[in-house]
Amino acid sequence: MKALTWQAKRKIEYSEVPDPRIEEPDDIIIRVTSTAICGSDLHLYELLGPYMHAGDIVGHEPMGIVEEVGSQVSRVKVGDRVVVPFNVSCGHCWMCERGLQSQCETTQVRSHGKGAAFLGYSELYGRVPGGQAEYLRVPHGDYGAIVVGTELPDHRYLFLSDILPTAWQGVDYANVPDGGTLAVFGLGPVGQLAARIGVHLGHRVIAVDPVPERRAMAARHGVEVLDFSTDIAAELQEMTKRGPDSIVDAVGMEAHGSTGAKLMQQATGLLPDAAARKAMETAAVDPTSVLHASIAAVRRGGTLSLSGVYSGQATPMPLLEMFDKQIQLRQGQCNVRSWTEKLMPFAEDPSDPLGLDDLVTHTVPLSRGPELYSTFQKKEDGCIKVVLQP
Repeated sequence: MKALTWQAKRKIEYSEVPDPRIEEPDDIIIRVTSTAICGSDLHLYELLGPYMHAGDIVGHEPMGIVEEVGSQVSRVKVGDRVVVPFNVSCGHCWMCERGLQSQCETTQVRSHGKGAAFLGYSELYGRVPGGQAEYLRVPHGDYGAIVVGTELPDHRYLFLSDILPTAWQGVDYANVPDGGTLAVFGLGPVGQLAARIGVHLGHRVIAVDPVPERRAMAARHGVEVLDFSTDIAAELQEMTKRGPDSIVDAVGMEAHGSTGAKLMQQATGLLPDAAARKAMETAAVDPTSVLHASIAAVRRGGTLSLSGVYSGQATPMPLLEMFDKQIQLRQGQCNVRSWTEKLMPFAEDPSDPLGLDDLVTHTVPLSRGPELYSTFQKKEDGCIKVVLQP
């Protein structure tokens, strides 16, 4: 089959790879009909090379048709149309039973001290072959795969794999009070949906992003928008008197405006893999312009919710300010299956309350994936969300 494979930093190839096969009795195999490029994929493209291997199949937002099932699969059958969560979870361990599928004890990557395995996401998270491919093996597929309807286009369901539950969890963790204000930093796919969810829930939503096309998309959905500036915390406080009640940081480790951290990231990337791993595990720092702006902007006693991914073990945090302001902080990978039943009606509602029909900017064949990785990373051609079709 054909798949997108990681070869080196900023080098994704459309390659011939072996077809997947059933390996465990609760596996399923799907024929992928749509798969998306996620902002988290750019971390593999740019930063996490020391944990990647040439030929690794990438991608963690897939859906498709079930082609084969293992001997212990009873809930899912051949011919079902399914969307697949990015985290691989068993559904029956202590963590899964408590709605913490991203910490699944059956698939935890203990060799690296990490939580649940992910599809297509480096050695750190299990090196499970990903979904930017013609076919995909889904481990624990009888629990993980979400059976969906047959009438609506793929993109209405595809986002249940990651970005829609990630955005919902981010807003839920932000604990916006009734009548409160939510600020969202970053208007990539997760930020777009987080902002729309906030509007849907009746909050005032102010979103911040330096890219005009992203701000224009959010504005279409009732979101107040601001460019990112060095005075953004003061702007938000002036607009809201005390500062936003809650903030979702939907940017994470690839924030702009942190030159020193960027240089350290680049320098780490030039080291041999073993040395780079050691540096990332002990001394790496993330760009913190968005994180620190969020901490400065949120009102005293407010809540900061991190949906954007951070990976720097030594990233500095202004603990004095956080303690003095009594800021509540919540974060973590999304527990996708915890939100499935709540979010399915949004995907299937003919009125499209979250504007899922207005998120995809590029739909292209899988073969153009390497090109679109570059376009997405550079934010060219108005690129906000890419869907690939094998």
